Amino acid sequence: VRLKESGGGLVQSGGSLRLSCQVSGSSLGYYAIGWFRQAPEKGREGVACISASDGRTYYKDSVKGRFTISSDNAENTVFLQMDNLKPEDTAVYYCATVARGLRIGELLGRPNAWANWGQGTQVTVSS
Repeated sequence: VRLKESGGGLVQSGGSLRLSCQVSGSSLGYYAIGWFRQAPEKGREGVACISASDGRTYYKDSVKGRFTISSDNAENTVFLQMDNLKPEDTAVYYCATVARGLRIGELLGRPNAWANWGQGTQVTVSS
């Protein structure tokens, strides 16, 4: 399975971006998909995840109410709608998979548990 992120860019504080994670080589329904980010000189952190089979979603506290994760199973794509962006959201954003049925809310805090990482897309929020 291969993942490819797109949709990053430069936006002013308070603006919005929509990231896409295109999954190929397997059906999205077999997995949960997570969005992660890594800022310069910081570790990778989980932002949001979704179970494609049943729609369960989980979010990092700092993005709740601003970010929305969704999936289009027919298009094998997961989206991350990011609104009210802040400079501290600046990072490279990645998507990754984990097998369905696991406790993905707990796994969001464990990037090493996820696999099939994409190449990332840069999000820069200016103040």
